[in-house]
Amino acid sequence: MIDAQRLQAAYITARDALLAERVPAGHWVGELSTSALSTATAVMALHMVNPFAHRELIDAGMKWLADHQNEDGGWGDTTKSFSNISTTMLVRAALKMIAVDKDYPAAVEKVEAFLNTRAGRRPELRAEAIRRRYGKDRTFSVPILMSCALARLVTWKEVPRLPFEAAALPQSWYRFAKMPVVSYALPALIAIGQCIHHHRGTWNPITKLTRWLTKKRTLRVLKRIQPTSGGYLEATPLTSFVVMALSSIRASGRRQPPDSPKQQVIDAGVEFLVKSVRPDGSWPIDTNLATWVTTLSVNALAAAGDLDSLDTKEQLRFWICNQQYKDFHPYTGAVYGGWAWTDLPGGVPDCDDTPGALIAVCNLNVGWEGGNWGTGRNWILWLQNRDGGFPTFCRGWGVLPFDRSGTDLTAHAIRAFKKVGTWGDVRNTNGEYFRQLYGESVDRGFAYLSKQQRPDGSWLPLWFGNQHAKDDINPVYGTARVLAAYRDLDMQDSPACQRGVTYLLSVQNADGGWGGAKDCPSSVEETALAVEVLLDLVQIREGEAPAEPNAQGSAGASPSQQIQRGVLWLVEAVESGRFRDPSPIGFYFAKLWYFEKLYPLIFTVAALGRARQSLTSSSPAAGSA
Repeated sequence: MIDAQRLQAAYITARDALLAERVPAGHWVGELSTSALSTATAVMALHMVNPFAHRELIDAGMKWLADHQNEDGGWGDTTKSFSNISTTMLVRAALKMIAVDKDYPAAVEKVEAFLNTRAGRRPELRAEAIRRRYGKDRTFSVPILMSCALARLVTWKEVPRLPFEAAALPQSWYRFAKMPVVSYALPALIAIGQCIHHHRGTWNPITKLTRWLTKKRTLRVLKRIQPTSGGYLEATPLTSFVVMALSSIRASGRRQPPDSPKQQVIDAGVEFLVKSVRPDGSWPIDTNLATWVTTLSVNALAAAGDLDSLDTKEQLRFWICNQQYKDFHPYTGAVYGGWAWTDLPGGVPDCDDTPGALIAVCNLNVGWEGGNWGTGRNWILWLQNRDGGFPTFCRGWGVLPFDRSGTDLTAHAIRAFKKVGTWGDVRNTNGEYFRQLYGESVDRGFAYLSKQQRPDGSWLPLWFGNQHAKDDINPVYGTARVLAAYRDLDMQDSPACQRGVTYLLSVQNADGGWGGAKDCPSSVEETALAVEVLLDLVQIREGEAPAEPNAQGSAGASPSQQIQRGVLWLVEAVESGRFRDPSPIGFYFAKLWYFEKLYPLIFTVAALGRARQSLTSSSPAAGSA
């Protein structure tokens, strides 16, 4: 067995590092990576509004972009990301729009070489490369092309139209309108749709009349759903795209009346951008994931069996409960009871943060005063799709991939039902009460997961990608998250679960760690997630030593030895300080990238905490968070 003292020391180091990241109020806020995509869109938006008033911010942002160009001439979404055509085109648009080509000649030369190689020399070829990357989904392709058209990199005929008039429909009808953008992109649909219509009208008299009649009404919708912070979803890119679009259609560039919805949206958006810039001149992809990283941290400590290390349980319980939405959400029309990823007003309740919050409050086990677990449970139940899976924000849209059911979300919802259904009620001890409340929903959820399992035993997640894997997928993350649901509902012996375990063991790297898929570089995040769930699903043989660290893959090693090699990889990551090094994570089907500095700390605490319980006994510890 791995030396118990060494394992304990590594766990304490990781746990103390995580606890030290709390803010004075007792919860976690974390820190999202800076983003070239966000920085490029922000400086363009400020330039469109007033290039003189915002000169200092614009210049600082452009310098940051020039300083963080990749060696191949392109830009990725984060400072650790591979270059991609989308972010690179946005930075090229910023260089052209702000007329600083002459100030950064080397950057321009390199980016032109990158674009010539990846997309072609002609503007229409570059526009086609953007459209091809996103397919039928126009959520990102149209805003990017709009930015390029405003910078005169492409013509307006290359920018597909968006039917902004659909936003004039009752909110409950949106899912039937076959929107060309995902549910959370309503602000982009309205603002960019109007921008394109202004610059590229239509000859269809019926469409033209409809858009003229719905223009003011949809602007009022845009204003109504804007949060008090001014930032839609607390996201710099989305807010910047809206500000750019509306600024481009102001009459002769003049300010609108201050009480007009258009000017109010622009002013609030600009205020958000000015307040969210970082000292180095860059912008993050989003303000923070405070609610998400707080519930992840609580649940990690629960998985480690170490909630007693928290001296702020009551404070945390109150804070988490206070983040629950008590009213219908103006943005998505979601019923009350859910949680968003942030404590800021731009958040939107979703089906990853809501299960995480429910599980966290149950783990804290200090009561529900100030919150209502019943409405949270009902919020998740209401969201279930006809296919048995759970989507992110809105039930029944399903036209575009992001709005469809997700395996990671479905597994998280099932785990929340189990936790809430067996918490604080003696009637739950025999499982009958749980089956009465959630049995049908859980059965449908597992049926969905069974259908989504790939032939190799893995599951693909919706929210997390890996830039080293083919097609940027992350089956290790998806499989680990789904297996947690089988574990929590005591379904370890099911064929689907066993195939998932076999898959995870089969893609372990020779160094003992895991990446996003087979042969991907090992990362702290994926290794910790795999180790945590495998510790509970594979019997650890008493007295069996881990295989040698230089063993080639899993050949010749037992599952027990493989898991111990994974634990050893994490112990060494803590001892070397590597556990503080976050990796880029792709969401939105790996088309948008970020990293969060708390992820590796959180996942390491959960994994080493489970190892501390499992590897120091003759069998895996029972129960899980």
